[in-house]
Amino acid sequence: MTLEHVAIWTRQLEKLREFYVIHFNGVSNEKYINSAKGFESYFISFASGARLELMSRADIPENLNDRAGSQHLGLIHLAFGVGSMAEVDQKAETFRTAGFPIISGPRKTGDGYYEFETLDPDGNRLEVSALFI
Repeated sequence: MTLEHVAIWTRQLEKLREFYVIHFNGVSNEKYINSAKGFESYFISFASGARLELMSRADIPENLNDRAGSQHLGLIHLAFGVGSMAEVDQKAETFRTAGFPIISGPRKTGDGYYEFETLDPDGNRLEVSALFI
């Protein structure tokens, strides 16, 4: 069994699409539009086979979770894997230079990863990691 995709509601559909295509080498499909429901979406596919669905509809309420601050129950971050610790460092510098905050790291974790956390344009937590064992 595989995890087929993860979905994110957004008010910045085009900006989020561009972010995941540029920074994570995602490949986007053509925009799906359902005019009757006021719904628009993209699927972003990654080399691993994982997909991210970005969705927009005007009547979806704001998320009240404080994503950049304290932790909370439920989905907390999306993790993207790279091949080496050097790639983690390079990606962290790319995000820093592009103006995205580095919330933590790069650092070694107790469970064998080298990682950093940042935020996407909507404030969703992202982790970029590599095994260091």
